[in-house]
Amino acid sequence: MQLSLRTVTVIVVGVIGIAAGAYTLGVKQAAKQQASNPESTVSSAAGQKKVAGPLPPPGTAMPSDHPAMNQKVQREGKVHVDPNAKFTHFRVGNRNVKSIYIDGKIAWVGTSGGVIRYDTSTDEYRLFDARNGLLSNGIFYVGKLDGRILVGTYGGGMSLFDAAQDKWDNFNIPDGLADAFVYDVLKAPNGDIWVATWSGANRIRGGNLKDRSKWDVFTVENTKGGLPNDWVYGLDQGKDGTIWMATEGGLARYKDGKWKHWNHADGLGAPYAKVKNDAQFNNDPSKVSTHHAKQKQEMGLQGINVAYNPNYIISLLVDRDGIVWCGTWGGGLARFDGKTWRNYTMADGLPGNHVFMLHQDQTGKMWIGTNNGLASFDGSKFDVMTTANGLYSNAVFSMATAPDGTQWIGSFGGVARLAPHK
Repeated sequence: MQLSLRTVTVIVVGVIGIAAGAYTLGVKQAAKQQASNPESTVSSAAGQKKVAGPLPPPGTAMPSDHPAMNQKVQREGKVHVDPNAKFTHFRVGNRNVKSIYIDGKIAWVGTSGGVIRYDTSTDEYRLFDARNGLLSNGIFYVGKLDGRILVGTYGGGMSLFDAAQDKWDNFNIPDGLADAFVYDVLKAPNGDIWVATWSGANRIRGGNLKDRSKWDVFTVENTKGGLPNDWVYGLDQGKDGTIWMATEGGLARYKDGKWKHWNHADGLGAPYAKVKNDAQFNNDPSKVSTHHAKQKQEMGLQGINVAYNPNYIISLLVDRDGIVWCGTWGGGLARFDGKTWRNYTMADGLPGNHVFMLHQDQTGKMWIGTNNGLASFDGSKFDVMTTANGLYSNAVFSMATAPDGTQWIGSFGGVARLAPHK
């Protein structure tokens, strides 16, 4: 699929007020507060209107030409979509869209107000949250495990959907989870299931979720520092079955029962001197979070008072060639071939130095969602989409590509569905 970001207009509806730490929900209290609110709205609009002008700063009102959001709770229904439009945008109310998973004709959209099941063949949607089976409304991860949809939540563990029974099977700390905050899930080639949590990584040997004795927990303590930080934010695997982990303290590798890790001192993330003139968030998360304050001290960043931590990996991707890509918190995009690190920042054409999302589509093209735009990368240059090209919000948190090439882009307040380029 060949997509020209310069000529196709996409609108993601919603105003994003990014403050340092808002995306990562560094303060558990804030995450729990979001998860406790069951309100969620879905609506749709289609067209090719271009929204001009930069993103409003945090706390400002919506632009005068911004489509009004319907705040009435709608838990299920049908939206009207123009099949001939280049894009369709779906509003989800005052919610973050943290994860999108495409399962054939069904799109699952994980938001901070529940997970939405959207049937692209009928345009019917349904919201799942704490009112109908989940233990938390906040969704961070949506994927599939052994034929069943799985979600990872803020404070409610992980849940698997039983379509035949129309119910969710929930797994939480009593079942073996290291923590009730679940950020990613991965099934390894040998059948083991790995779970990234706030308090370490779980491994369920053989994938037997019902057998408590099969659940292992890996932490900084019991790996003797092999896992550099207990906040495990992402998982991916290499060609040889290697398990890679994104943490708040660097990149970890588990292979053949052995651990190894890398952080900024080894080459992960651009140095502060290279990005300080492009700092876009002056709010320091360590000022409001004891967790971030401790982590900042451990990494020797006491003298930096902006949202910058090159050790903190927000997004992780192992590409088809086995190259590991890490999206950092203010330190740009890092490339690791197993021996050498290479960092990309705004100075290299990256639209923003906070890299929230990494995605590789069926054609092998890599996409980078940042705080300041969406970019594709061909290995030498970045092709960027911003509000000037029609993207309403410059902050891109999630992305998925359907088998027919349709792209789904998640942000705050909505999802953009972009038709394949013909």
